[in-house]
Amino acid sequence: MNPAAVSLKPPSPLYKSLFVQVVAGLVLGIVLGVAVPGFATGLKFFSDAFLKLISMIVAPIVFCVVVHGIAGAGDLRKVGRVGGKALIYFEVMTTVALIVGLLLAFLVAPGKGMNINVANLDSHALASYADNAHKLQGGGIGSFVLNIIPTTSFDALSRNDVLQVLFFAVVFGVSLALVGERGKPVSEMVESVSVVLFRAMGLIVRLAPLGVLGAVAYTVGQYGVGSLRQLISLVALFWVAVAIFVVVVLGTVMRLATGLNILRFLAYFREELTIVLATASSDAVLPQIMRKLERMGVKDSVVGLVVPTGYSFNLDAFSIYLTLATVFIAQATNTPLSFGDLLLVLGISLVTSKGAHGVPGSAIVILAATLNAVPAIPAIGLVLVLSVDWFIGMARALGNLIGNCVATVVIGAWEGDLDVALARKVLRGDVAVDLTGDVAAEPVPAE
Repeated sequence: MNPAAVSLKPPSPLYKSLFVQVVAGLVLGIVLGVAVPGFATGLKFFSDAFLKLISMIVAPIVFCVVVHGIAGAGDLRKVGRVGGKALIYFEVMTTVALIVGLLLAFLVAPGKGMNINVANLDSHALASYADNAHKLQGGGIGSFVLNIIPTTSFDALSRNDVLQVLFFAVVFGVSLALVGERGKPVSEMVESVSVVLFRAMGLIVRLAPLGVLGAVAYTVGQYGVGSLRQLISLVALFWVAVAIFVVVVLGTVMRLATGLNILRFLAYFREELTIVLATASSDAVLPQIMRKLERMGVKDSVVGLVVPTGYSFNLDAFSIYLTLATVFIAQATNTPLSFGDLLLVLGISLVTSKGAHGVPGSAIVILAATLNAVPAIPAIGLVLVLSVDWFIGMARALGNLIGNCVATVVIGAWEGDLDVALARKVLRGDVAVDLTGDVAAEPVPAE
């Protein structure tokens, strides 16, 4: 993608930087949470309001980007090829992530020595999660496939079900491409609507500092700094596992496929990663990352297909969590695991990890479904990780988001739809990208 060149302008003052504003909101949230926890918990409405505003435009943006990408691609075989490559990549990386979680759990053994008696655990805390897990498990693969198909197109959009919106968008986009010239006015209208929606996103993103302030203030005020002490080893190990996976595994894959540096890549998405860290939700930045990936040189048809699909099928950090938490619970309850049990955990996790996005309390629900399918491990042990799920959720959301961004760039390069020269310039900071005004990439004047 060749961004339109615009006139050079001097760098903006530091206080106008969205990243600086978001970090300021995060620091202020921590201070308020520690100093006045009662008041801080009441600020959660800022976070809720910001997430609702983002949620308001996610579904229509996904629809417009996917439809425009498919209709604009022209060659439907290419669309199918990109989708096939994406699914192959997702399965390979999910498997690697599951193995990483398994290996680290056995190497560090965070649950060893806890000697938990399952008879003393409170099963009531799991009631709602277990219910959803049984529903999810009972439906099987057939139910999962049926859930991808929306009851109506409007129902998918109104419920913000990304996978269902993606399904309808693919059907609509393919149909639009097959219609040919007669569908051109509709394609142009969809493109115009997407421009308006991204402009609206630019306005909403300006409120991110308030959203981060509310989320962090609530978390610190509600749980306190000492809330991690009970299971600090598991939380620390998971954060380290995600960091290793991102820097070593994803960094290597990106370097081999594109020659790009993973650390510069992370710096490019620093505003979005900070928002995800505070809200523990990657949904909060879905529109922004799609736009920024396009601006760094990934073709819009690849972005439109890979990113929304990855939100359900490419959950790298979540996969690490599944095997890590499963083995942790077995260790904490002194449950021996045979090699057959480990293979069963891997196999089941490979399937259950695909149903995580869009399920209420998804991480706990999917973990419960996984434990229920492995007879050797007591499912009630899930109570052990409930108290720290929010803190683990921050790293999960970060890892999942980074994994999807890397996947999009790698598949773009694999397909020949990545402008590597532009990507290098953007990541070096030679080309500025500003989403708040929805302007094209701008050359940065030399100092």
